[in-house]
This record gives sequence, structure tokens and C-alpha cells, in this order.
Amino acid sequence: MYVRRWLLLLAAAILVAWVLVQVWPSISGDDANPTSTATVTALPPTLTATKTPPPTPPKPTAPPGITARVTLATGAVVGAEALRTAAQRAAASPSGVHNTSRKLSESRSKTSYRGRYGLIAPVDVYPLYENAGRAAYGQTLAEAQAESGLIWSLFSEVAAANPSAWIRKAVSAEEILTPSPSNRPIAFPYNKLMVANSSVNQGAGFLVCSLAFARERGVPDERVVYVGKGVAGHECDNPLERDRFDRSPSMGVSIGRCMELNGLTVDDLDAVELYSCFPCVPKMARRVLGWPADRPATVFGGLTFGGGPIGNYMSHAVCCMVERLRGEARTGLLFANGGFATENHTIVLTRTPQPAGTFPQDYDFKAEADAARGPAPELAEEYEGPGTIETYTVLYARDGAPLHGVIVARNPEGARFLAKVPPEDEATIAFLTDGAAEPVGTAGSAARGADGLMVWSRG
Repeated sequence: MYVRRWLLLLAAAILVAWVLVQVWPSISGDDANPTSTATVTALPPTLTATKTPPPTPPKPTAPPGITARVTLATGAVVGAEALRTAAQRAAASPSGVHNTSRKLSESRSKTSYRGRYGLIAPVDVYPLYENAGRAAYGQTLAEAQAESGLIWSLFSEVAAANPSAWIRKAVSAEEILTPSPSNRPIAFPYNKLMVANSSVNQGAGFLVCSLAFARERGVPDERVVYVGKGVAGHECDNPLERDRFDRSPSMGVSIGRCMELNGLTVDDLDAVELYSCFPCVPKMARRVLGWPADRPATVFGGLTFGGGPIGNYMSHAVCCMVERLRGEARTGLLFANGGFATENHTIVLTRTPQPAGTFPQDYDFKAEADAARGPAPELAEEYEGPGTIETYTVLYARDGAPLHGVIVARNPEGARFLAKVPPEDEATIAFLTDGAAEPVGTAGSAARGADGLMVWSRG
């Protein structure tokens, strides 16, 4: 989920990649120095490397008025996570912590407004997008779950064929959607097999270099993979301060503008990686892109089955995409998401040189994403009174019993507020989860409970 580190690493590598790319035309107006194209070479997750001394770069000479310039030709992006080992050690410690990632999230946000209602970790927040999206798409709960099950079962099939995946077993949609002791409910409507599996030990890396450097090192043309234009967008860091939960404007700008700038349509794409921490993300992304639900939306296997090394998943996706492009595929798209549906970044890799794939380039489209969203509602933390459900979730204990429901609602003036549904209110918990009717858009009211938090009542 935390893709920011990956974005920074990729940006740094691309900056290194255009070192032989002369940037001075954009600075000095010298059109005699054209930019060149970056290429990507994947390193497998396990690699025995033979060290070859790099060529000595020429001594840099700065143009008039410029004090220095970089002359490197290639960069490496590598990363790894060992959260499975960390979790095992934490569970064996006197504290007995089972989920180290959640513990870290609690330390950061438990006392915040959303944290007091249990919206602490990404797994608590993304269901707000899922439930709001279902209502916006006009789906029943059964239809929305069937879409999630289909997408996730295809992920498992890709992972089953990938020797680098963490879970190499194809799983049916029915098994994914059915709660069981090994597939307990986490946060409605997600079971364990529908969320990112961060309890992994995984690493991957890849190289980004200039085309000249690749050719100098003897990389044959049929193994060259070109980097196209990338586009990044950013949502407000606080999910409660966003305009809506049924879509992400920055996701729309990131994917849409990336396709436009690279001159592509969805029919041009042979493979995609749509980030898959939770089903709502690839479901939103595929609608922006026009990607069908019955076509695999991953080349690695997704964050449940391929594995979810928190800060490095997209490196695995890059490696697998490069392998696909060195095979039968010609054009691939990578879409990354991070935070609480906060960071959105899309980039294209191809087998043919992309006119858009020249460097340096500006990938920051935050201003355009900001212009695409509506005004965020006021937060009314102390509000008591009538309201309408905007979205919601139900959080569960490790034994599968409901901990409580969380309602995100709007008051008659349009302000947003939170309320809890206690587990003993079985009728309301059932209303939120049984699919007999759509809870989003229904009325209720909030009143202060004994713990000082607002409690939701239907009607």
C-alpha cells in the first residue's frame, strides 16, 4: 500500500537513466542535443550476479552558466521486505503482537478523529471506497462480490504460474468470497483472501538505463523494453477530507492522462498491473481504463497471492512486465496505488520506442487532479442528529465476530461525520452486511454514547 517509496525510487532511477540524455536543450535552448530513450532490464527476485567493471564515464563539462551535470548512464531500483519474519518475532515476544503493520498504523492515528472510530489501517479505510463504489455502480452486494471474486481468482491463477509468487495455488471465486476459519472476515465486505498479504519475505530489483548504454553492453533489440510517459496524482492525505468515496479523481487523471500522453487505447495493451491491495482499487482502475473484469489485471499475481511486500510490490510487477514484454506482449501498463488510496502513479512499458518516452519529463499532474475533484465537505466531529449514510464498513475480530460498524454520514447541511454501530445492535449489523437492501443513502441519526463517540441508529 505504501507506494511512495517505490515512486521515489523509480523517479530517482529515471533521473539517473537520462544521464546520457543531454538535458541542456531545455536549459540553454541548444536543439543540437536530443533527448534519448530509457530502457528497463529486470532482475529476478533471486539473482547471482557477475560483477563487470563499468566503463569510466567522461569527465563532465558544464555549458556556460551551468556549474555541473550528471553523466551516469544507468540506475538500479531494488527493494525487499521481511514482514513475515518481523511478524513472527513480534508474535513470539512478550507483547504477542500479531500484525506489526497495524500496530504501526495505530501508533500514528489511533487518537485522530477517524482513529477513534477504528479507521486506523488501510484495511479499515478501503472498504469505504468499496461500499460507496458498489452503490454508485448500481450493483447489488452479490454482483459486487462476484466481480471481486472473479478478479481475485484470476490473480490466483497468474500467481500459481509464477515461480516468484508467495501463494502458488489457484483459488476459486467461491472460496475467496466464503468466510471460513482460514478465510476470516476482516472488514466488510473483505475476507482474508481479498486483502493484501503483507506477511511475506520478498525482494526484487530492476535496472533503468539509456538506450545507448544498453546497446553498448550488448543488450539485443528483442530484449530492450522502453519506458513511456508516466503520470502521478495525489489525493488529500486524510481520507475524510476528500470529496467522495465512489471514485478517485487523481486515479482517473493518472491512468487517463498516461494513456493519452502515450497515444494508447485500451486495445493497445497486452498486459496490465492494476494495484490490488483491496478489490476496490482495481475495480475503480479498470473502469477508468476500460479493462474487462474477466481479463487478468496482473502480471505478478496481485498482493494477496503474488505477495504484498508493502513498499516494494511494484518492483515485482516491473520485473514480471519486462519478462512479458520480452515474450509475446508488446505494450504494458503499470498502475500503482499507495497510502489510503492516496498516491496514484501510472507508467507504460513497451517493446517499441515511445515518442513520449524521452527524458527529462514531468510526471506530476497533481494540479490537474485537484481541478478534477469537487469541494470536500466540512467535518462535523461533534455533530448529533439526523444524517444519511455516505459509506460504511464493519470491522471484525480475529475470531470472525463483529467488533463494530463504522458509518460515514452526511448531515442535512452536507457536513460529514462518523458514528459507530455497536456489535450488540445485531439488526443494524445485519442490515449493513446481508445485502437485502443497499445501506448507502439510507437515513438514520447519531447520538453520543457512553464512551463519548457517536452511535448510529437506523430510521
